Amino acid sequence: MKVPFFDLTRQYESLRDEIDAAVADVLTTQRCIGGPHVQALEEALAARVGVAHGIGVSSGTDALLVSLMALGIGPGDEVITSPFTFVSPVEVIMRVGATPVFADIDETFCLDPAAVEAAVTPRTRAILPVHLFGQTCDMAALGRIADEAGLLIVEDLAQALGATFEGRQAGSFGDLGAVSFFPTKNLGAAGDGGMVFCDDDELAARVRCLCRHGAQPKYHHVALGGNFRLDALQAAILGAKLPHLDAWNARRRAHAAFYDQALAGVPDVTRPTVGPGRRSVYNQYVIRSERRDELQAHLAEAGIGTAVYYPEPLHTQPAFRHLGRPGQFPRAEAACRQVLALPIFPELTEGERTEVGGRMSEV
Repeated sequence: MKVPFFDLTRQYESLRDEIDAAVADVLTTQRCIGGPHVQALEEALAARVGVAHGIGVSSGTDALLVSLMALGIGPGDEVITSPFTFVSPVEVIMRVGATPVFADIDETFCLDPAAVEAAVTPRTRAILPVHLFGQTCDMAALGRIADEAGLLIVEDLAQALGATFEGRQAGSFGDLGAVSFFPTKNLGAAGDGGMVFCDDDELAARVRCLCRHGAQPKYHHVALGGNFRLDALQAAILGAKLPHLDAWNARRRAHAAFYDQALAGVPDVTRPTVGPGRRSVYNQYVIRSERRDELQAHLAEAGIGTAVYYPEPLHTQPAFRHLGRPGQFPRAEAACRQVLALPIFPELTEGERTEVGGRMSEV
């Protein structure tokens, strides 16, 4: 049996009528910029996360970028983040002229609070924790570090919408939180999109202004901003999908529980670790193995899709080598050699996940 790593067509087919109707409404009314679909999504997701404001933006990367811009982070400032993540956090820190400072990860693949604390200097302005693979960082420990050092927090919850730490939603801990609606995320659009979460009225107003070319009012520019607006078509699609998010996240957790049991006896395979107080939404189910490449080749031969998130830490890549040296963040480097993500999308069937578990036990 062939098992895809991800199949977006299954989700669309299950919601075709709702999605098509939402898209048709945007096209019929021609409210393509802003409008009721954007506003409704912003309000619904802000309420869900437990903050006062949700500001729709053009991508998860732009959500991080405009967050740093709104906080006034720039040249001379340092921002602590992870070397084991997608490139966006480091890109945006550098784009505003600040300096990324890496801290190593722990067994959950998230930032190690002790490493973060050791990385704080007089130039540190903020911590940018990445809630990786569907679970949050230890926000109690990071919050304590930020409070003691007078630092800002910008959460990257691109992969963790719906995840909780001690009962609170990801995106509700920092000064700002940034989520992505990339199609394969737990709540995915039909293209790029994102949102910024914020509890502070003044800060939220600043984000909205920056997203609209720094104009307040229109054609009167009070700041250097950008065009970071969420497209109304994407908002309409996301609005049609949102009522199903809890069920999809529950399905992901069920797949993860199955894999946890199926892989318990597989030699040299470490199952994902979920930290204390955390509830993951499993954007990815990522195992570790020193035989990672052998396992991936075996699964590929059987027609089972997998992916490596991430094959190389950021501090050893050409664009960022000035930010670290090989061997400086050993846990991140080890993860890059060992990690393998298995299929866990909500529409995965029981037969497919059984096939994955069975094939894993063969190697």
